[in-house]
Amino acid sequence: MSTSPIPQTIDMLAREKGIDPQVIIAAIEDAVVTAARKQFKTGEDLRARYNTETGDVELFALMTVVEEVENPYTEISLAEVEEIGVEGAEVGDQLEFPKPREELGRIAAQTAKQIIFQKVREAERNNVYEEYINRVGELVHGFVKRFEGGRIIVDLGKVEASLPKNEQSRAETFNQGERIRIVISGVSKEAKGPQVEVSRTSPELLKRLFEMEVPEIYDGTVVMKAAVREPGDRAKIAVVSTERDVDPVGACVGMKGSRVQAIIRELRGERIDIIEWNEDPAIFAANALSPAKVSKVEINSFEEKRLTVTVPDDQLSLAIGKKGQNVRLAAKLVGWHIDIRSAEEAARAAAAQLEAVMAGGEATLTDIRESLALDQITAERLKDRGVKTIEQLSSLTLDELVDTIDVSFDQANEIIERAHRLLAQKHAREVQAHKAEEAAAEAEGVEEAMVETEAGGAEATELIAEEERESAEEAELIAAEEEVESIEEEAESIATEETEGGGEETPEAEEGTDAADKDE
Repeated sequence: MSTSPIPQTIDMLAREKGIDPQVIIAAIEDAVVTAARKQFKTGEDLRARYNTETGDVELFALMTVVEEVENPYTEISLAEVEEIGVEGAEVGDQLEFPKPREELGRIAAQTAKQIIFQKVREAERNNVYEEYINRVGELVHGFVKRFEGGRIIVDLGKVEASLPKNEQSRAETFNQGERIRIVISGVSKEAKGPQVEVSRTSPELLKRLFEMEVPEIYDGTVVMKAAVREPGDRAKIAVVSTERDVDPVGACVGMKGSRVQAIIRELRGERIDIIEWNEDPAIFAANALSPAKVSKVEINSFEEKRLTVTVPDDQLSLAIGKKGQNVRLAAKLVGWHIDIRSAEEAARAAAAQLEAVMAGGEATLTDIRESLALDQITAERLKDRGVKTIEQLSSLTLDELVDTIDVSFDQANEIIERAHRLLAQKHAREVQAHKAEEAAAEAEGVEEAMVETEAGGAEATELIAEEERESAEEAELIAAEEEVESIEEEAESIATEETEGGGEETPEAEEGTDAADKDE
């Protein structure tokens, strides 16, 4: 019967740490070998073996049988083997020679103890890693054990898990000893700190809670396609039913909202929008913007995953949400970039686009796709089949358009009507432009006539002025002549008076007559 305490120690460690006893035995054997090498320092090939019968650890040196010894610590000659009395030994055989463990000192024993503890810890961490690595995303229960610098240490029973600060919801607070539900978010093999990391903000927590509350999700009747969260504030989940007669949204909400309310209480009042999933990204995006109502969704690029959503003017703020939260969560849920605009903005953009294209000449379907309310797929199908302009589109019959782009008769009729309206607008703009050109030409002719009239008037004015100058000169001549005649008449009158008065001419009279003759 064994009197060694080693077997009892191995059993105790195995039960306490949940480790295989063979792992502990291997750790003890390695520790004894390491301590012996440190003690003897001979370079021998030392080995240790646990004896299950005696419960003791045996230490021995392993030596190879050779013809001629080169290394006395690892080799032994065949002659020496025969002298020792070992029978049947041959060259190349390995022999074990016992080494006394009593020669191991206190330092060697302490080293062995440390090695054993290290090996046991490594084995324990490996066991934890192997157990929990396949449980990432699983919902587990625990108790708040303590708080360490913002982290919460959660007791999961066998191990302690860490709930980091960035994995805690800002709307939640916990007390020591409080029961908590978390999901496992990661497992590490690091030598220090807790190996298991848990989360209260992961979308996986939302999924696991719905699995617990909604039997249809648990049994696969309803499938949760995606979930996004802004922890403590709002979340969106997308669900779809695998059976035609099961409403996925109604199943998740429950009678009078009982199922979803239980999850909201667990998440401390976090609002949850339940969306019906659809494989068509346009329909899915329209659903994801709930509770806002969507007028139109246009896919801009499949490669870049971009789409534009048009909503009524009174729904714009609701679609965007507080600080853009609703559209941000919807974009994450759908996995596409979503641009939102109001109906008024869409109308202005379509009008501006049409105005630019009409002013430029020929209107291609690619340029006025928005004015025609065509999605990218329809526009590409038309282009592939040679329909590139609005004139070509408007010339198609209803049946031809249905066959060309594979749409319903109502959709095809609506597209053709839009094309005819756009053509009418284009024609009206061309007529208006022609009239404007004619009016401008007529106005230019009137202006030239007025210029000519003004020139003729100036010439007439000059002629009139010249005639007036000639008339003035003629009047001056007439006045001069009249003045001369008046003087002559006056002179004759004076002469007549003098003749009648004296009968004889005096010298003065003669001088006057001579003067008059000279004047004549």
